[in-house]
Amino acid sequence: MSRYLDSSFLSHWNALTSWTNDDHLTQTLSQTLVSLHLTPNGFADSLTPLPSSSSSSSSSLCFASAHVERLPFPQALKQITSTSEENEGVPSIVAYAQEQNDCFRTEYSALSEDIECDIHWASEALGVLPDAVNLWIGNQHSQTSFHKDHYENIYAVVTGEKHFLLLPPTDYHRLYIQSYPAAQYIFHKDTGEFTLELEKPLRYVPWCSVNPYPHSAAKAQEMLQFPLYFNGPKPFECTVKAGEILYL
Repeated sequence: MSRYLDSSFLSHWNALTSWTNDDHLTQTLSQTLVSLHLTPNGFADSLTPLPSSSSSSSSSLCFASAHVERLPFPQALKQITSTSEENEGVPSIVAYAQEQNDCFRTEYSALSEDIECDIHWASEALGVLPDAVNLWIGNQHSQTSFHKDHYENIYAVVTGEKHFLLLPPTDYHRLYIQSYPAAQYIFHKDTGEFTLELEKPLRYVPWCSVNPYPHSAAKAQEMLQFPLYFNGPKPFECTVKAGEILYL
């Protein structure tokens, strides 16, 4: 597995100091519309039970994407941080910014002087400039489901920290990739509740079937269903802290 953690290449980024202050972000992006992602539990782009009306099998799963709204950055940041301030259990709405497709150079381009979009040693080693640069803002409730990326990644943490569970590429078969119907959360402002609706026309997404942290009640069944993962070598655990980058 390609895995490299370093804490020296970001020390000159203005973001390491300026982004710790919400005022800098909200003033710089005061007029900028950004994509805010909402889920009921902090799991977007992950497997979840199909809507009850869509299948007679309670064990059927779908690939659920977040509800997305476009709103000014100060409002988006307020929703993200207010979610993180709820201490009792998981809130009923988890907000975070997780747009992809080069969102930093589109939605957040006003912050371009705070970072370098090109990690020079990585571009030199790989022989190409980055295809995409993304900015993601979350809190302790937002999580990334177990998955396989198709690109070389440089993950930089500016504030907070990100916990990774990593398998080498040779262990791809232990993910039990299957195709699942795509669905999307719909947030209803009048009730404050979510519904989950299958996409039309129906589309299937190949995704990892393994939940590496199953609930205790389901752990025995998960271990029987996915023995290559649970009975194999343990994944690498890695925590990337502010000012560090991870190559994977």
